[in-house]
Amino acid sequence: MAEKLTFDQFKEKIENTFMQHPVVVDNKYCQWFRDADLTKEEVAAFAVQFSVFSNLFLLACLNRVINAGNLESARETKEILMNELGVIYNNKKAAAPAAEMSDADKDRDGDPAVVSTEGSVQGGTFRFQAAHFEWLLKFGAPVGLTFDDMGKRKHGTKETLHFCDELFRLFGADDYNAAQGSSFAIENWAAAGFWKDLIAGLENFKANKCPEIPLAFFTWHDKIEEQHKEHVWDELHEMFEEPEFNQEEFIRAGMEMLDGTQVFWDGLMKQRNEIAAKAQA
Repeated sequence: MAEKLTFDQFKEKIENTFMQHPVVVDNKYCQWFRDADLTKEEVAAFAVQFSVFSNLFLLACLNRVINAGNLESARETKEILMNELGVIYNNKKAAAPAAEMSDADKDRDGDPAVVSTEGSVQGGTFRFQAAHFEWLLKFGAPVGLTFDDMGKRKHGTKETLHFCDELFRLFGADDYNAAQGSSFAIENWAAAGFWKDLIAGLENFKANKCPEIPLAFFTWHDKIEEQHKEHVWDELHEMFEEPEFNQEEFIRAGMEMLDGTQVFWDGLMKQRNEIAAKAQA
Protein backbone atom coordinates (compact mmCIF):
# COMPACT_ATOMS: atom_id res chain seq x y z
CA MET A 1 0.00 0.00 0.00
CA ALA A 2 1.33 3.44 -0.96
CA GLU A 3 2.17 5.87 1.78
CA LYS A 4 -0.59 8.39 2.50
CA LEU A 5 0.34 11.88 1.40
CA THR A 6 -0.46 15.10 3.20
CA PHE A 7 -2.80 17.44 1.35
CA ASP A 8 0.05 19.66 0.20
CA GLN A 9 1.93 16.62 -1.09
CA PHE A 10 -1.21 15.32 -2.79
CA LYS A 11 -1.87 18.71 -4.36
CA GLU A 12 1.67 18.71 -5.76
CA LYS A 13 1.10 15.22 -7.18
CA ILE A 14 -2.11 16.41 -8.85
CA GLU A 15 -0.24 19.36 -10.34
CA ASN A 16 2.35 16.95 -11.75
CA THR A 17 -0.21 14.51 -13.18
CA PHE A 18 -3.59 16.02 -14.03
CA MET A 19 -2.24 19.50 -14.73
CA GLN A 20 0.55 18.18 -16.98
CA HIS A 21 -1.59 15.83 -19.07
CA PRO A 22 -1.22 16.58 -22.81
CA VAL A 23 -4.93 17.32 -23.18
CA VAL A 24 -4.51 20.10 -20.60
CA VAL A 25 -1.16 21.60 -21.63
CA ASP A 26 -0.76 20.67 -25.31
CA ASN A 27 -4.12 20.34 -27.07
CA LYS A 28 -3.01 20.23 -30.70
CA TYR A 29 -6.51 20.52 -32.15
CA CYS A 30 -7.39 23.60 -30.11
CA GLN A 31 -4.06 25.20 -30.96
CA TRP A 32 -4.81 24.69 -34.65
CA PHE A 33 -8.45 25.79 -34.30
CA ARG A 34 -7.47 29.02 -32.49
CA ASP A 35 -5.35 30.31 -35.38
CA ALA A 36 -6.92 28.56 -38.38
CA ASP A 37 -8.66 30.14 -41.33
CA LEU A 38 -11.64 27.90 -40.71
CA THR A 39 -13.95 26.75 -43.50
CA LYS A 40 -17.66 26.07 -43.13
CA GLU A 41 -16.98 22.36 -43.63
CA GLU A 42 -14.44 22.34 -40.79
CA VAL A 43 -16.77 24.24 -38.44
CA ALA A 44 -19.67 21.95 -39.34
CA ALA A 45 -17.60 18.83 -38.67
CA PHE A 46 -16.55 20.24 -35.31
CA ALA A 47 -20.13 21.24 -34.45
CA VAL A 48 -21.48 17.74 -35.10
CA GLN A 49 -18.96 16.02 -32.83
CA PHE A 50 -19.29 18.64 -30.11
CA SER A 51 -23.07 18.26 -30.22
CA VAL A 52 -22.75 14.50 -29.75
CA PHE A 53 -20.51 15.02 -26.72
CA SER A 54 -22.85 17.69 -25.32
CA ASN A 55 -25.97 15.58 -25.75
CA LEU A 56 -24.52 12.29 -24.49
CA PHE A 57 -23.09 14.14 -21.49
CA LEU A 58 -26.70 14.24 -20.28
CA LEU A 59 -26.56 10.46 -19.83
CA ALA A 60 -23.34 10.71 -17.82
CA CYS A 61 -24.93 13.36 -15.60
CA LEU A 62 -28.05 11.29 -15.04
CA ASN A 63 -25.91 8.27 -14.23
CA ARG A 64 -24.00 10.39 -11.70
CA VAL A 65 -27.24 11.54 -10.08
CA ILE A 66 -28.45 7.94 -9.78
CA ASN A 67 -25.12 6.72 -8.38
CA ALA A 68 -24.52 9.69 -6.07
CA GLY A 69 -23.13 8.77 -2.67
CA ASN A 70 -25.20 11.34 -0.82
CA LEU A 71 -28.00 13.85 -1.31
CA GLU A 72 -25.66 16.82 -1.62
CA SER A 73 -23.72 15.17 -4.43
CA ALA A 74 -26.94 14.24 -6.23
CA ARG A 75 -28.14 17.83 -6.02
CA GLU A 76 -24.84 19.22 -7.29
CA THR A 77 -25.12 17.11 -10.41
CA LYS A 78 -28.80 17.93 -10.84
CA GLU A 79 -27.74 21.58 -11.03
CA ILE A 80 -25.63 20.69 -14.08
CA LEU A 81 -28.15 18.34 -15.65
CA MET A 82 -31.20 20.58 -15.33
CA ASN A 83 -29.30 23.62 -16.58
CA GLU A 84 -28.13 21.61 -19.60
CA LEU A 85 -31.78 20.76 -20.30
CA GLY A 86 -32.95 24.36 -20.11
CA VAL A 87 -33.56 25.37 -16.49
CA ILE A 88 -32.06 28.84 -16.10
CA TYR A 89 -30.06 29.53 -12.96
CA ASN A 90 -32.17 31.55 -10.56
CA ASN A 91 -29.92 34.52 -9.95
CA LYS A 92 -31.10 37.00 -7.33
CA LYS A 93 -28.83 39.69 -8.74
CA ALA A 94 -30.51 41.93 -11.26
CA ALA A 95 -29.34 41.34 -14.79
CA ALA A 96 -28.98 44.10 -17.34
CA PRO A 97 -32.29 44.61 -19.15
CA ALA A 98 -32.29 42.86 -22.51
CA ALA A 99 -33.36 46.10 -24.20
CA GLU A 100 -30.08 47.73 -23.13
CA MET A 101 -27.92 45.11 -24.81
CA SER A 102 -27.03 44.98 -28.48
CA ASP A 103 -27.48 41.76 -30.42
CA ALA A 104 -23.68 41.37 -30.42
CA ASP A 105 -23.57 41.74 -26.63
CA LYS A 106 -26.34 39.19 -26.22
CA ASP A 107 -24.42 36.75 -28.39
CA ARG A 108 -21.20 37.18 -26.43
CA ASP A 109 -22.63 37.52 -22.92
CA GLY A 110 -25.84 35.55 -23.24
CA ASP A 111 -29.26 37.12 -23.46
CA PRO A 112 -30.20 37.92 -19.82
CA ALA A 113 -33.77 36.94 -20.66
CA VAL A 114 -32.58 33.40 -21.39
CA VAL A 115 -29.38 32.58 -19.49
CA SER A 116 -27.46 33.24 -16.30
CA THR A 117 -24.04 32.02 -15.20
CA GLU A 118 -24.79 32.24 -11.47
CA GLY A 119 -27.40 30.98 -9.05
CA SER A 120 -29.25 27.68 -8.74
CA VAL A 121 -31.82 25.76 -10.76
CA GLN A 122 -33.86 25.75 -7.53
CA GLY A 123 -36.64 28.15 -8.40
CA GLY A 124 -35.25 28.68 -11.89
CA THR A 125 -37.37 28.98 -15.01
CA PHE A 126 -37.38 26.32 -17.71
CA ARG A 127 -37.18 27.51 -21.29
CA PHE A 128 -36.77 25.28 -24.32
CA GLN A 129 -34.44 27.80 -25.98
CA ALA A 130 -32.16 27.80 -22.93
CA ALA A 131 -31.26 24.11 -23.44
CA HIS A 132 -27.63 23.81 -24.42
CA PHE A 133 -28.40 21.52 -27.33
CA GLU A 134 -30.72 24.17 -28.76
CA TRP A 135 -27.85 26.67 -28.55
CA LEU A 136 -25.76 24.23 -30.57
CA LEU A 137 -28.56 23.81 -33.11
CA LYS A 138 -28.52 27.59 -33.65
CA PHE A 139 -24.74 27.45 -33.92
CA GLY A 140 -24.90 24.69 -36.52
CA ALA A 141 -27.63 26.21 -38.71
CA PRO A 142 -25.45 28.84 -40.48
CA VAL A 143 -23.00 26.11 -41.57
CA GLY A 144 -25.77 23.96 -43.03
CA LEU A 145 -26.63 21.65 -40.12
CA THR A 146 -30.13 20.70 -38.99
CA PHE A 147 -31.64 18.83 -36.05
CA ASP A 148 -31.25 15.58 -38.03
CA ASP A 149 -27.48 16.12 -38.34
CA MET A 150 -26.58 16.71 -34.71
CA GLY A 151 -26.44 15.28 -31.22
CA LYS A 152 -27.22 11.60 -31.69
CA ARG A 153 -24.91 8.70 -31.06
CA LYS A 154 -25.07 7.71 -34.73
CA HIS A 155 -23.43 11.03 -35.62
CA GLY A 156 -20.36 10.43 -33.48
CA THR A 157 -16.99 9.19 -34.64
CA LYS A 158 -15.49 6.26 -32.74
CA GLU A 159 -13.23 8.71 -30.90
CA THR A 160 -16.12 10.92 -29.81
CA LEU A 161 -18.12 7.90 -28.66
CA HIS A 162 -15.14 6.58 -26.70
CA PHE A 163 -14.98 9.88 -24.83
CA CYS A 164 -18.73 9.83 -24.16
CA ASP A 165 -18.58 6.24 -22.93
CA GLU A 166 -15.71 7.10 -20.59
CA LEU A 167 -17.74 9.98 -19.19
CA PHE A 168 -20.62 7.61 -18.53
CA ARG A 169 -18.32 5.01 -16.96
CA LEU A 170 -16.15 7.31 -14.83
CA PHE A 171 -18.00 10.59 -14.27
CA GLY A 172 -21.17 8.61 -13.57
CA ALA A 173 -19.49 5.82 -11.61
CA ASP A 174 -21.01 4.39 -8.45
CA ASP A 175 -17.50 4.26 -6.96
CA TYR A 176 -16.89 7.43 -4.96
CA ASN A 177 -13.24 7.88 -5.89
CA ALA A 178 -13.74 7.15 -9.57
CA ALA A 179 -16.56 9.68 -9.78
CA GLN A 180 -14.70 12.35 -7.84
CA GLY A 181 -11.37 11.83 -9.59
CA SER A 182 -12.89 11.98 -13.06
CA SER A 183 -15.00 14.99 -12.13
CA PHE A 184 -11.98 16.88 -10.80
CA ALA A 185 -10.00 16.01 -13.92
CA ILE A 186 -12.80 17.23 -16.19
CA GLU A 187 -13.04 20.48 -14.24
CA ASN A 188 -9.34 21.15 -14.71
CA TRP A 189 -9.48 20.26 -18.40
CA ALA A 190 -12.44 22.61 -18.88
CA ALA A 191 -10.70 25.42 -17.01
CA ALA A 192 -7.39 25.02 -18.85
CA GLY A 193 -8.32 27.40 -21.66
CA PHE A 194 -9.69 25.29 -24.49
CA TRP A 195 -12.92 27.33 -24.52
CA LYS A 196 -10.86 30.46 -25.19
CA ASP A 197 -9.06 28.73 -28.06
CA LEU A 198 -12.36 27.71 -29.62
CA ILE A 199 -13.81 31.20 -29.16
CA ALA A 200 -10.77 32.83 -30.80
CA GLY A 201 -11.06 30.60 -33.87
CA LEU A 202 -14.82 31.04 -34.11
CA GLU A 203 -14.64 34.82 -33.70
CA ASN A 204 -12.25 34.93 -36.64
CA PHE A 205 -14.59 32.69 -38.65
CA LYS A 206 -17.58 34.88 -37.71
CA ALA A 207 -15.79 38.10 -38.64
CA ASN A 208 -14.50 36.90 -42.00
CA LYS A 209 -16.87 34.26 -43.31
CA CYS A 210 -20.05 33.74 -41.32
CA PRO A 211 -21.31 36.85 -39.47
CA GLU A 212 -24.63 35.23 -38.60
CA ILE A 213 -23.17 32.38 -36.56
CA PRO A 214 -23.97 32.73 -32.81
CA LEU A 215 -21.21 32.02 -30.30
CA ALA A 216 -23.10 32.27 -26.98
CA PHE A 217 -22.77 28.52 -26.26
CA PHE A 218 -19.00 28.89 -26.14
CA THR A 219 -18.71 32.28 -24.44
CA TRP A 220 -21.19 31.20 -21.73
CA HIS A 221 -19.27 28.02 -20.96
CA ASP A 222 -16.01 29.95 -20.80
CA LYS A 223 -17.51 32.24 -18.15
CA ILE A 224 -18.80 29.27 -16.15
CA GLU A 225 -15.39 27.61 -16.14
CA GLU A 226 -13.71 30.83 -15.03
CA GLN A 227 -16.00 30.77 -11.98
CA HIS A 228 -15.41 27.07 -11.28
CA LYS A 229 -11.64 27.45 -11.51
CA GLU A 230 -11.63 29.56 -8.36
CA HIS A 231 -13.08 26.77 -6.24
CA VAL A 232 -11.45 23.53 -7.43
CA TRP A 233 -8.70 23.38 -4.78
CA ASP A 234 -11.14 24.13 -1.96
CA GLU A 235 -13.37 21.36 -3.22
CA LEU A 236 -10.43 18.96 -3.43
CA HIS A 237 -9.46 19.77 0.16
CA GLU A 238 -12.98 18.91 1.31
CA MET A 239 -12.87 15.59 -0.56
CA PHE A 240 -9.43 14.84 0.83
CA GLU A 241 -10.84 14.91 4.36
CA GLU A 242 -13.61 12.41 3.61
CA PRO A 243 -13.06 8.95 5.19
CA GLU A 244 -13.79 7.13 1.93
CA PHE A 245 -11.26 9.17 -0.06
CA ASN A 246 -8.59 7.02 -1.72
CA GLN A 247 -5.67 8.93 -3.20
CA GLU A 248 -4.54 6.25 -5.65
CA GLU A 249 -8.02 5.53 -6.99
CA PHE A 250 -8.77 9.24 -7.34
CA ILE A 251 -5.67 9.81 -9.48
CA ARG A 252 -6.16 6.62 -11.50
CA ALA A 253 -9.73 7.56 -12.47
CA GLY A 254 -8.78 11.15 -13.20
CA MET A 255 -5.97 10.14 -15.53
CA GLU A 256 -8.24 7.65 -17.31
CA MET A 257 -10.77 10.42 -17.81
CA LEU A 258 -8.14 12.73 -19.24
CA ASP A 259 -6.92 9.93 -21.52
CA GLY A 260 -10.49 9.54 -22.80
CA THR A 261 -10.74 13.29 -23.32
CA GLN A 262 -7.51 13.23 -25.32
CA VAL A 263 -9.05 10.63 -27.64
CA PHE A 264 -11.91 13.04 -28.39
CA TRP A 265 -9.60 15.86 -29.46
CA ASP A 266 -7.33 13.50 -31.38
CA GLY A 267 -10.43 12.34 -33.24
CA LEU A 268 -11.27 15.92 -34.16
CA MET A 269 -7.73 16.46 -35.44
CA LYS A 270 -7.94 13.25 -37.48
CA GLN A 271 -11.23 14.46 -38.96
CA ARG A 272 -9.72 17.86 -39.73
CA ASN A 273 -6.79 16.23 -41.53
CA GLU A 274 -9.18 14.12 -43.61
CA ILE A 275 -11.08 17.25 -44.65
CA ALA A 276 -7.82 18.97 -45.60
CA ALA A 277 -6.65 15.95 -47.62
CA LYS A 278 -10.00 15.79 -49.42
CA ALA A 279 -9.80 19.50 -50.28
CA GLN A 280 -6.32 19.06 -51.78
CA ALA A 281 -7.22 15.96 -53.81
